[in-house]
Amino acid sequence: VRDIAIGGDAPVSIQSMTKTDTTDIEATVRQIRALATAGCEIVRVAVPTIEAAKALPDIRREANKVPLVADIHFHPQFAIAAIEAGFDKIRWNPGNIRNPQRVRDVVDRAKERCVPIRVGVNVGSLDPECEAAHPHDLVEALVQSTLKSVRLLEGFGFYDIVLSLKSSDVLQMLAAYRRMAQLCEYPLHLGVTEAGLLEASTVKSSIGIGALLAEGIG
Repeated sequence: VRDIAIGGDAPVSIQSMTKTDTTDIEATVRQIRALATAGCEIVRVAVPTIEAAKALPDIRREANKVPLVADIHFHPQFAIAAIEAGFDKIRWNPGNIRNPQRVRDVVDRAKERCVPIRVGVNVGSLDPECEAAHPHDLVEALVQSTLKSVRLLEGFGFYDIVLSLKSSDVLQMLAAYRRMAQLCEYPLHLGVTEAGLLEASTVKSSIGIGALLAEGIG
C-alpha cells in the first residue's frame, strides 16, 4: 500500500479508520493526521455516497503523507473515483457488490494504477449463495465467501489482494482466519468487526488480533 509492505516477512502494519463524515473534508483530514501522529500507518476512509466520493481528491491532497484506503460497500463507481483521486488501496465488500462486470471495471482501473484490493468479508454481508450453502456454519460461510471473491479477481488476472474475514464474535473470527491461513497465501488483514465501545472493543480486538499474531497469522 504505497510504501507499506503487507504480508510475508514485512512488519505488522497498523491500520485504523476515520469515523468522521467523509464529506467534512477538514474534519476527516484532521482525524487522518491525528491517527498518523498516534502511530497509524494506513488509514481507511468510508465512501458511502457520491458526495463522499467527490470529497476524495481534496482529502488525498490535504493528507498526502499517509497511505489511504477507500472503503467501498455498495457502489463500484466510487472505487474508480477513489483510484482516480489517488487513493492507495480499495476495500471492497463482496457481499454487497456482486456484479462481475462492475467488479472487472474496478479491477482494470486498479491494475493500471497498481492499487491493491482488500476483499473485506464479514458476517453481516456474506455472499448469499455461500450463506445458503452453510446455514449453520458461519465460519465456513465466511471462508467460502472470501474464496469465491478471490477466484473472481484471479479470473480477471488480478492478484494484488489482501483478505479479511471479520466477525463481532471473537471465536468465529479466530476460526475463520485460521482456516483461511491454511487455504491461501494472500496477506490477511486482522480485525474484529463491530467490536463495541472503547473498553469492550479494546478487549475483543486485543484477544482476536493478538491471538492470531502470536500464531504467525496476519
